[in-house]
Amino acid sequence: MEREHSVPRPGWQRKLEEIGFTYHSMDGRYWDESVCYSFTAEEIDMLESVTAELHEMCIEAAGAIIERDWFDRLAIPEHARNLIVDSWNRDEPSLYGRFDFSYDGRYPPKLLEYNADTPTSLIECGAAQWFWLEEVKPDMDQFNSLHDKLIERWRQIAADGWIKGPLYLSCIKENEEDLCTVEYMRDTAAQAGLDTVFIFTEDIGWDEDRQLFADLDGEEMAALFKLYPWEWLVQEDFGRQLALNKVRMIEPAWKMLLSNKGILPVLWELFPHHPNLLPAYFNADNFRREYVKKPLLSREGANIIIEKAQPLMSKDEGYGGEGYIYQEYSPLPMFGAGNFPVIGAWIVGDESAGIGIREDSSLITSNLSRFIPHYFIP
Repeated sequence: MEREHSVPRPGWQRKLEEIGFTYHSMDGRYWDESVCYSFTAEEIDMLESVTAELHEMCIEAAGAIIERDWFDRLAIPEHARNLIVDSWNRDEPSLYGRFDFSYDGRYPPKLLEYNADTPTSLIECGAAQWFWLEEVKPDMDQFNSLHDKLIERWRQIAADGWIKGPLYLSCIKENEEDLCTVEYMRDTAAQAGLDTVFIFTEDIGWDEDRQLFADLDGEEMAALFKLYPWEWLVQEDFGRQLALNKVRMIEPAWKMLLSNKGILPVLWELFPHHPNLLPAYFNADNFRREYVKKPLLSREGANIIIEKAQPLMSKDEGYGGEGYIYQEYSPLPMFGAGNFPVIGAWIVGDESAGIGIREDSSLITSNLSRFIPHYFIP
C-alpha cells in the first residue's frame, strides 16, 4: 500500500457532475485526485477475504444479541426490540454495509467500526473512482464491483418477492450529499428493473384510517429505501407506527444491532483476540493507558474522544446520551506529511464489493475527510 501523487484530469469537476456527484468540493476539497493509493493484488485479496469474514462474524453477533437478550447493552429502546426480532425472524434482506479499517500495508487491518445502516460515499466509490481509473490508469485494476453488485442485489431482493409495487427511496430535504446518494441508489435499482419513486422523508405520511404509510398522492408505500438512521426513526411517531404497518424497509430493522457501536465489544467478546479486531468493552476499566471513547450512536466521527497524553476530541454533535463503548487506541497509519487514511470496505448482500479511501490530517475521520481514489496492479 503506497500513497502516490497524481495529475488531476482536466475538467474533473464537470466529469464528476455528469455522473451526479455534485458535492465534490465540500469544504474546498472533498474529492481529491491529486493523489491516489496503490495496492498489490495480494493486499486486495486479503482485504476482500477479511471483509467477508467480518460480515459473517457480524451476522453471528446479531443473532447472539437477540438470543441472549443483550438489547440493554446496546441501549436499544424497549419499543424497538420486537421490531428488531420480527425483522430478524423474517430474514428480511440486507442490501449493503461498510466496514472502516485502519490498515498500513504491513499489519492486518483492524476494524474501527461498521456503518451498517446508512453508509455513504457510494457514488464516490462505485462510480467516480472507477471512471477515474479508466481515464488515468487504464492498464490497472481496482477493487470495485460495488455498482454491479448493487444492481444484482436489487434483482435478488425483487426476485425473492420482497418488493411489491414501486420502490420508494427517500432522504431528508436540503442535504445535497444525501440527495445525490439516494439518486445514485435509485439509478442502480432502476437498472435492476425496479419501478422507483423518490420522496423526501418529511413528505411521507401516515394514513390513520387505512393504517399505512402514503406518499403525497395518498398512494400506499409498501417498500422503502431510507437514507435515514434507524436510531432516529424509532424515536419518532413515524418509527413507532412501523409496528402497525408492515412497510418493507431497506435497510431492515435488525441492522440496528450492527450500526450500533455496541457491536464492537460484542464482537470482541465472541471472537477474542481475532487478528482484525481491536479490544473493545462497555467500560474503560480494562484500559490502563490510551483508548478511544465512542458513543453507541454517532455519525461521521462526531463526539469521539481519543484518550491519551493529549486528548483529542472530534466535533460535538450532541451524541453520547445513550452511552459509550471503549476501544483500544490504534493510531491510524500516516502516509506522507500527516495524511491519515481509513479504508471503507463494502459488503453487498453477503459479498465483498470493493473499497473507498477517506483521508484526513486528523486522526479522527469526519464527513469532510477527503475521498482518494485507488488502484492495484493486476
